[in-house]
Amino acid sequence: MAFLCLIILLPLLAMSMESTTITNHTKPGCQPKCGNMTVPFPFGIGIGAGCSINRKFAIRCDTSFDPPIAYLNTGGMEVLDISTSQIRVRNTFTGSCYEQNGELAERKTMRIDTGVPFFTLSDKDNRLTLVGCDDLALASGLSLYEGRNFSIGCITSCSRSVDVSNGTCSGIGCCQAAIPKGLMTFWGIVTSMLNHTKVWSFNPCGYAFLGEHEKFTFRGASDLTDPNFVSRIVKDVPVVIDWQIGNQSCSEVRNSTAYSCKEHSLCIDSESGRGGYRCICEEGYDGNPYLTPGCQDIDECAKNPCDGICKNTPGGFQCSCPKGYFGDGQKGRGCQKERDLPILKLSLGLGLGLLSLLVSVSWIYFGIKRRKILKLREKFFEQNGGMLLKQQTSSNLNKVFTVEELKKATNNFAKDRILGVGGNGIVYKGILPDQRIVAIKKSKQLEQNQIEEFINEVVILTQINHRNVVKLLGCCLETEVPLLVYEYISHGTLHHHIHTNGGMPWLSWQNRLRIAVESADAFSYLHYAASTPILHRDIKSANILLDDYYTAKIADFGASRLRPFDQADMSSLIPGTLGYLDPEGIQMGLSDKSDVYSFGVVLAELLTGREAIDLTLPNKEKSLAAYFKASVKENHLFQILHHRVLKEGSLEQLTAIGELVVRCLNTNGEERPTMKEVATQLEGFTKYNSRSWAHHDQENNQLQMGEMISEQEDLYSVLMYTSTNYDTSSSDQQSTEISVKREKDPLFDD
Repeated sequence: MAFLCLIILLPLLAMSMESTTITNHTKPGCQPKCGNMTVPFPFGIGIGAGCSINRKFAIRCDTSFDPPIAYLNTGGMEVLDISTSQIRVRNTFTGSCYEQNGELAERKTMRIDTGVPFFTLSDKDNRLTLVGCDDLALASGLSLYEGRNFSIGCITSCSRSVDVSNGTCSGIGCCQAAIPKGLMTFWGIVTSMLNHTKVWSFNPCGYAFLGEHEKFTFRGASDLTDPNFVSRIVKDVPVVIDWQIGNQSCSEVRNSTAYSCKEHSLCIDSESGRGGYRCICEEGYDGNPYLTPGCQDIDECAKNPCDGICKNTPGGFQCSCPKGYFGDGQKGRGCQKERDLPILKLSLGLGLGLLSLLVSVSWIYFGIKRRKILKLREKFFEQNGGMLLKQQTSSNLNKVFTVEELKKATNNFAKDRILGVGGNGIVYKGILPDQRIVAIKKSKQLEQNQIEEFINEVVILTQINHRNVVKLLGCCLETEVPLLVYEYISHGTLHHHIHTNGGMPWLSWQNRLRIAVESADAFSYLHYAASTPILHRDIKSANILLDDYYTAKIADFGASRLRPFDQADMSSLIPGTLGYLDPEGIQMGLSDKSDVYSFGVVLAELLTGREAIDLTLPNKEKSLAAYFKASVKENHLFQILHHRVLKEGSLEQLTAIGELVVRCLNTNGEERPTMKEVATQLEGFTKYNSRSWAHHDQENNQLQMGEMISEQEDLYSVLMYTSTNYDTSSSDQQSTEISVKREKDPLFDD
């Protein structure tokens, strides 16, 4: 009985002697709360009140509301919660509503601006979400992590409300897209392909928002007509902002006077890509790591973690047994009287026996597991069509690789070996034992009913022998997702060379035309010369690679299909990339003429140096395809050409190729040329007089040029176009909300 009293009283005595008071989370003398929300330092209530670490972390508390509402001093957003690493703020949205006849009734754009680079939109917690049945959400902004503009988007479609499923954003009624790291600004707009004319009866509007994806649940068809949908999103789905102190890393700031982490705290580097850091308390300590005297020791003994005597220590605690007892005093193991030693020996014997048994079981388990792995690889090999491939393979397929070979080649698929991430999979750089460098593509999940088609495609692709098509070297079928091994192309994408610094120095008009000819010849080969016609279905400048000699190489057949040209692809999930997608193909299914349309956009990129879609430009210039056609129609072709193209190309070349691009971009697929006709015409353009129109002989051509100038009204007003970066300070980006009545949509304007 005396021992029991001792066990009970000792922890209480230790708790009374060792307990400490946890420091307040707010700076002394400052208001701790705004309404129901606690505002911890380095944040503080009051502008210029000295309650925050600096003015950027000041919180404005509006007491005209009941309860009061907190706002960020930078950006002016309503604050809902502040944690040790994030701020949650009130949401906003973008949307478009249409009349029954398809006219635009109302449009609202969205702009989120955190105000300072210390606050960035969380790429882990936020998603761009679009809800609607005939809608396209486009968003852009400036990534501080990469220091460049970005554009993302997603498409939703559904013909009947019964097709929409609850809880999933798969593209039918709802879609989601991830955002890049380090965003400070985010701008979004919602538009429509058919202005909701086919779905107006059950879905007159489309809405998009950026917010915490775990807080949003798609309710299916009811969300398409719910009049309270927008208010529900604004109320229940916050925007998550990551915050940091300054722009220096822990190692850079640790020994300076600007270092804010106090006693018993740890410095954590920010993941925003812009430097900066945060402070957290060490394990066993609590409090505010930014305020003196720093984090305070937690009295763990107050939670009674021991069965014996508990002694609180800095950052931890110790358990022990009183005199006459042995053991470690830990909870669950306790203390035993010394006379119980035989029982202890028995326990130790049983423990050693159990340990031996555990080792034996583990050895057997890992042996069985290894056999299971081997059987699983065999299963995947058969599941992915390995036997069918063996029956159909020829000498054209250099090798069927094992998964161990590819793991070794990519250093176990290390992140630093990733060359790119696309809609069809991830591409890794690999080094084979013979020192050959290859590109290894890990595709998305392969459905069981697609295996035979996949194997047939592999066999066909290995038979492609064209100098301008990336060669397929082999594959691996021992994994759940098949791996394809391609030759490695060293000089990156055509997109990078066109859009970096207004165009790389080597990218002359002659080289642009050569790349266009080589690419068109390769696509024509795929359409007509291959043993089975191959539709690429994702033609864009990012899928045209350049080798050591800047020769064009067509890549990324992840979206390709083998089929006769009279069979359109009516897949529910249309492949391709925004800005290059054939508008007719989205509704009617992709065909060989859809490849022609996408290649027309690439030709327009080569001629103008502009992006396929650039949301920072005026409405009529956002879509390159629509703007190019309009410029040719209005006789303003020379105003939009890149300055090197205009300077080095001949008048006949530029006029003829401009007309060819317009034909490729015709909204009626039947009126577009075939890829073979495009390749033939481009080859013909190389034989034109190579002198630029600006250097024609004036004496021999004075009358002729005078007539041309009278017809080509833009020759004297040519604007030398160069690519420009997105300016976050431009005046047309300052408004956070814009409503437009009955606005014509430029993205699908013919």
